[in-house]
Amino acid sequence: MTKFFISHKNPFAVLLVLIIAGGIFVYGKLQTSLFPEITFPKIKIIADAGLQPVDKMMVSVTKPLEAAIKQVPDLETIRSTTSRGSCEISAFMTWNSDIDVNQQHIESKISEIRNTLPPDVNITVAKMNPSILPVMGYSVESNTRTPIELKQLAIYTIKPFLSQVEGISEIRVTGGRTKEYWLQLNVQKMSTFSITPDLINTALSQTNFIKSNGFLSDYRFLYLTITDATVHNKDELANIVIKNDGKRIVTLKDIATIEVKEGVEFIKINANGKDGLLIAVVKQPNSNLVDLSKAMKVKVEQLKKILPKDVLIKPYYVQADFVNDSVKSVTDSLWIGLALAIIVAIIFLRSVKASATILITIPVTIFLTLIVLYAIGYNFNIMTLGAIAAAIGLIIDDAIVVVEQIHRTHEENPEEPSPVLVQKAIRYLFPAMVGSSLSTIVIFIPFLLMTGVAGSYFSVMTNTMIITLVSSFFVTWIGLPVVYLLLSKRHVTKKQQKEKSLSVKKQKWVSFFILNPIISLVIMAGLIISIILILPKLETGFLPEMDEGSIVLDYTSPPGTSLEETDRMLREAEKIIKTVPEVEAYSRRTGTQMGFFITEEAG
Repeated sequence: MTKFFISHKNPFAVLLVLIIAGGIFVYGKLQTSLFPEITFPKIKIIADAGLQPVDKMMVSVTKPLEAAIKQVPDLETIRSTTSRGSCEISAFMTWNSDIDVNQQHIESKISEIRNTLPPDVNITVAKMNPSILPVMGYSVESNTRTPIELKQLAIYTIKPFLSQVEGISEIRVTGGRTKEYWLQLNVQKMSTFSITPDLINTALSQTNFIKSNGFLSDYRFLYLTITDATVHNKDELANIVIKNDGKRIVTLKDIATIEVKEGVEFIKINANGKDGLLIAVVKQPNSNLVDLSKAMKVKVEQLKKILPKDVLIKPYYVQADFVNDSVKSVTDSLWIGLALAIIVAIIFLRSVKASATILITIPVTIFLTLIVLYAIGYNFNIMTLGAIAAAIGLIIDDAIVVVEQIHRTHEENPEEPSPVLVQKAIRYLFPAMVGSSLSTIVIFIPFLLMTGVAGSYFSVMTNTMIITLVSSFFVTWIGLPVVYLLLSKRHVTKKQQKEKSLSVKKQKWVSFFILNPIISLVIMAGLIISIILILPKLETGFLPEMDEGSIVLDYTSPPGTSLEETDRMLREAEKIIKTVPEVEAYSRRTGTQMGFFITEEAG
């Protein structure tokens, strides 16, 4: 071990080059998102049964679903919320269970009782993770088109076009209106032709379909024959035959007035003060948010070229902008840390070689950290980026301590060659390096013992911090001496041989505190008292304050308030929003929420 760095200098140099190359490669491969891809042990079941009363909904839907879900293993607690026509059940599983298997068990149990539930009930089962929330949002508005036209344009043009972007899981369309045909029956004419409402209902239910009639062979060709009875417009609906008794054919237009109206919906969308609709983009769990945002931006520009000129599509929420700011802040911290480290090394060590050694060592540590994160499946998010940013100071500190020790050994023994000095400095500092690194890593072990949501998030941050510190230890122990030797001259000059060894000067203020320990104890006691007094006054929270450049306002109108009255009140609030000069764009949802939750309709 006396010539360890001398005999292994070249292999370690090659290893450092490979780490730098691998780090640059991995940096472009790491996925980027706002939060870690953590699936909470919570499965939400939402049942929609139209406008069923609450009491009937509770008996016919909520209770049977709860009874079925309770049979699933690994279930801890279950909570439900029932409103008119809707039921929301939250199943909380144990943290150590497989959430995908739990979801399959719940879906299986619901399938077993599906025949006992009302026939028109619609059930959705989803596991709770950040991927179910939209990462981008766009508003679609027009001054000339009706809500019906906007919704058709969004469903049949915008949604398929944007779904082509790689990494998209779902394109959600909220708002607009559904086209409906309203029939105003003429009772006198119905009586004349002996037509009842049931006869009209039967005639309408037997049309608007496509049915295959089988194959027809005609010499060399084989044809598929179908019966197309679909209704495409108002005129086709008016010509539907209601009664044919052999004497006269009665069509729908003979006994009713047909009008095209908007469907009754209890959702109202407002975009920048105009009636419109919202397009929400949901990404796949493992897709890169930044790359997805760039691709979506290009796709939207292409979409604008095929949309009608009177239709505007504008972004109102882009999560990637906040993530880009986070990445930029970490990059800025790295460059600032490098600059400060070099300045400190130049001022106090007065050595360009020492500064260059630190400049090379710190990026190598970062690249090694990125390689390990990529290998274990982590990505860039506020937890990993925050851990790397917080560890940069410790990385710089490790590098400066080792370089300073090598430089000090060189000053004390100027006649010895650099390989010997480096070996001597590292052998002297190695126990302190191990103790310092272990003492820092041990601090984060309690975070690994945390459970629940906080434990899942902080485990990502803690693991990243530990990986960074371990990488820093190995790079400063093995890599830094190699870099220092590569930057050193091979032979000792005559000038260096003539230099005299420098003795370490005694510091009087250090001796003063050593000889008077009571002063140190008083200072320690003062700090402990300060912590006891200040700690209860500090505010607490799960995550730090984040500024995504957007504000969410939640509002609730009094029970029983109509949609029109709620919309009238909110338009007054919009007038205030428009007066704020910093507001670039805004959107409003009335009658629905942003996430995967139920919203009780109409009061």
